[in-house]
Amino acid sequence: MEIINTLGRRKTSVARVYLSKGTGKVIVNKRDYKEFFPIDVLQAKVEQPFAVTDTKGQFDVKVNVFGGGINGQAEAIRLGISRALVELSAENKPLLKVEGLMTRDPRMVERKKPGQPKARKKFQFSKR
Repeated sequence: MEIINTLGRRKTSVARVYLSKGTGKVIVNKRDYKEFFPIDVLQAKVEQPFAVTDTKGQFDVKVNVFGGGINGQAEAIRLGISRALVELSAENKPLLKVEGLMTRDPRMVERKKPGQPKARKKFQFSKR
Protein backbone atom coordinates (compact mmCIF):
# COMPACT_ATOMS: atom_id res chain seq x y z
CA MET A 1 0.00 0.00 0.00
CA GLU A 2 1.35 3.38 -0.99
CA ILE A 3 0.64 6.70 0.71
CA ILE A 4 -2.91 8.05 0.38
CA ASN A 5 -3.08 11.84 0.10
CA THR A 6 -6.30 13.75 0.97
CA LEU A 7 -7.41 17.24 1.94
CA GLY A 8 -9.62 18.39 4.80
CA ARG A 9 -11.00 21.88 5.38
CA ARG A 10 -12.91 23.68 8.14
CA LYS A 11 -13.48 27.47 8.35
CA THR A 12 -10.09 28.83 7.20
CA SER A 13 -8.06 25.74 8.20
CA VAL A 14 -6.62 23.47 5.53
CA ALA A 15 -5.13 20.05 6.40
CA ARG A 16 -3.13 17.91 3.97
CA VAL A 17 -3.30 14.32 5.24
CA TYR A 18 -0.92 11.50 4.23
CA LEU A 19 -2.12 8.04 5.36
CA SER A 20 0.09 4.93 5.21
CA LYS A 21 0.25 1.48 6.84
CA GLY A 22 1.95 1.62 10.21
CA THR A 23 1.60 1.49 13.96
CA GLY A 24 -0.84 4.33 14.69
CA LYS A 25 1.52 7.34 14.86
CA VAL A 26 -0.16 10.67 14.12
CA ILE A 27 2.27 13.50 13.31
CA VAL A 28 0.88 17.04 12.91
CA ASN A 29 3.31 19.69 11.60
CA LYS A 30 6.32 17.49 12.57
CA ARG A 31 5.04 17.12 16.16
CA ASP A 32 3.03 14.38 17.86
CA TYR A 33 -0.70 15.20 17.76
CA LYS A 34 -0.97 14.94 21.57
CA GLU A 35 1.64 17.68 21.84
CA PHE A 36 0.07 19.76 19.04
CA PHE A 37 -3.46 19.41 20.51
CA PRO A 38 -3.03 19.46 24.33
CA ILE A 39 -6.82 19.39 24.93
CA ASP A 40 -8.43 15.93 25.22
CA VAL A 41 -11.52 16.94 23.20
CA LEU A 42 -9.39 17.92 20.20
CA GLN A 43 -7.36 14.69 20.46
CA ALA A 44 -10.65 12.74 20.43
CA LYS A 45 -11.73 14.61 17.26
CA VAL A 46 -8.52 13.56 15.50
CA GLU A 47 -8.93 9.91 16.63
CA GLN A 48 -12.69 9.72 15.86
CA PRO A 49 -12.49 8.33 12.26
CA PHE A 50 -10.27 5.45 13.44
CA ALA A 51 -12.57 4.69 16.40
CA VAL A 52 -15.66 4.59 14.13
CA THR A 53 -14.03 2.25 11.57
CA ASP A 54 -12.16 0.07 14.14
CA THR A 55 -8.79 0.81 12.49
CA LYS A 56 -7.04 2.34 15.50
CA GLY A 57 -3.29 1.58 15.49
CA GLN A 58 -3.22 0.29 11.88
CA PHE A 59 -2.15 3.45 10.03
CA ASP A 60 0.45 6.18 10.36
CA VAL A 61 -0.80 9.68 9.62
CA LYS A 62 1.34 12.66 8.65
CA VAL A 63 -0.48 16.01 8.51
CA ASN A 64 0.43 19.50 7.36
CA VAL A 65 -2.16 21.95 8.69
CA PHE A 66 -2.33 25.74 8.54
CA GLY A 67 -4.83 28.57 9.00
CA GLY A 68 -7.61 29.13 11.51
CA GLY A 69 -7.60 28.09 15.17
CA ILE A 70 -6.90 24.79 16.88
CA ASN A 71 -10.53 23.61 16.82
CA GLY A 72 -10.88 24.27 13.09
CA GLN A 73 -7.55 22.56 12.47
CA ALA A 74 -8.61 19.46 14.45
CA GLU A 75 -11.86 19.22 12.47
CA ALA A 76 -10.01 19.73 9.16
CA ILE A 77 -7.68 16.84 10.09
CA ARG A 78 -10.69 14.70 11.03
CA LEU A 79 -12.26 15.27 7.58
CA GLY A 80 -8.96 14.53 5.83
CA ILE A 81 -8.48 11.25 7.73
CA SER A 82 -12.10 10.24 7.00
CA ARG A 83 -11.63 10.87 3.28
CA ALA A 84 -8.39 8.85 3.30
CA LEU A 85 -10.08 5.88 5.01
CA VAL A 86 -12.87 5.94 2.39
CA GLU A 87 -10.29 6.06 -0.41
CA LEU A 88 -8.62 3.04 1.21
CA SER A 89 -11.85 1.04 1.57
CA ALA A 90 -15.33 2.00 0.32
CA GLU A 91 -16.88 -0.08 3.15
CA ASN A 92 -15.89 2.68 5.59
CA LYS A 93 -18.06 5.33 3.92
CA PRO A 94 -21.48 4.38 5.41
CA LEU A 95 -19.96 4.13 8.92
CA LEU A 96 -18.33 7.56 8.67
CA LYS A 97 -21.34 9.15 6.96
CA VAL A 98 -23.69 8.12 9.81
CA GLU A 99 -21.36 9.93 12.27
CA GLY A 100 -21.34 13.02 10.02
CA LEU A 101 -17.60 12.78 9.32
CA MET A 102 -17.83 12.87 5.51
CA THR A 103 -19.50 16.29 5.31
CA ARG A 104 -17.44 19.44 4.78
CA ASP A 105 -18.88 21.98 7.26
CA PRO A 106 -19.66 25.06 5.10
CA ARG A 107 -20.04 27.56 7.97
CA MET A 108 -17.63 30.47 7.58
CA VAL A 109 -17.26 33.83 9.32
CA GLU A 110 -19.67 36.38 7.86
CA ARG A 111 -18.00 39.42 6.33
CA LYS A 112 -18.10 42.89 7.88
CA LYS A 113 -20.41 45.27 6.00
CA PRO A 114 -19.71 48.97 5.35
CA GLY A 115 -21.61 51.41 7.60
CA GLN A 116 -21.68 48.84 10.45
CA PRO A 117 -19.13 48.09 13.18
CA LYS A 118 -19.35 44.29 12.62
CA ALA A 119 -21.18 41.81 10.39
CA ARG A 120 -24.61 42.14 12.06
CA LYS A 121 -24.12 44.80 14.74
CA LYS A 122 -25.34 48.31 13.89
CA PHE A 123 -24.20 51.69 15.16
CA GLN A 124 -26.50 53.17 17.82
CA PHE A 125 -29.61 54.77 16.28
CA SER A 126 -30.56 58.24 17.47
CA LYS A 127 -34.09 59.41 16.68
CA ARG A 128 -33.38 63.06 17.57
